[in-house]
Amino acid sequence: MSTASLNDKLAATLASREKEMILRRSPSTDTAVSSISPLIDFSSGDYLSFAVSKRLRNNFLERLAKSPDILGTGGSRLLANSKLHEGLEERVRRFFGVEAALIFNSGCSANVGFFSAIPQAGDCVVHDENMHASVYDGMRASRARDRLYPFSHNSLSALKKVLTKVLEERPGVRSGANSVFIVVESLYSMDGTFAPLTEIAELLESPLLPKRNAYLVVDEAHCFGIYGRGRGRVAELGLESKVFARTITFSKVVSSSGGAILSSALVRDYLFNHARALIFTVALTYSNVIAVD
Repeated sequence: MSTASLNDKLAATLASREKEMILRRSPSTDTAVSSISPLIDFSSGDYLSFAVSKRLRNNFLERLAKSPDILGTGGSRLLANSKLHEGLEERVRRFFGVEAALIFNSGCSANVGFFSAIPQAGDCVVHDENMHASVYDGMRASRARDRLYPFSHNSLSALKKVLTKVLEERPGVRSGANSVFIVVESLYSMDGTFAPLTEIAELLESPLLPKRNAYLVVDEAHCFGIYGRGRGRVAELGLESKVFARTITFSKVVSSSGGAILSSALVRDYLFNHARALIFTVALTYSNVIAVD
């Protein structure tokens, strides 16, 4: 079977991106973050330069030398759970003061896992238009895929209008039988803007939503480790009790890989049973968990 037609289409798409100057290519290896590089890093997600810290490197190597398990994990968390993984989740849980934490292989997979699983049939998702691509991927794979409502970036008035529209169009939400999720990032890295979290939380408890069936979800990828004594913007503003769930990532401040969902024990158990991004992939390697811990 000839692949000429397919190849032509792929090549044409790439040529179009190159013409528009949006074609992605691997960056030069000369600019990679490295402890032996003479360059100062202003471009990566290694916010605090922990990836090139000799002290952390030595601590990590010492932990590896003492650990009986280093390579692989043996499979999914459902098949090959470990004390290392549960220990990290417990440390994260205590650090944030939440009821439960569940680690994923990345912040991306945490978002995909959460948003593809948690919204139920008849629920709606109202989201800032500038959300992470992983949030979009999760929402589009969810049971709420046909009930997604974007609002203008960081606009409270736009959010209120969209919520009013949802209440008008969706009798299940209006009656309280269904839920509406409001999704924002605490800090949008591409814009350098903070979400008005306090004002959003107040809006969700206003007479506009008397059934109290609105749930605020905050992606803290760019605030974890920096704000609120490391606990993020939600903690800095004292909004922990107002937020249904938070996403964090270990790939920036922690200089490793992985992510986690912070929420209730019920949400954790539900994700453990229904989040395909967790169930159908291998767990973080032992060495990765040690690096984060």
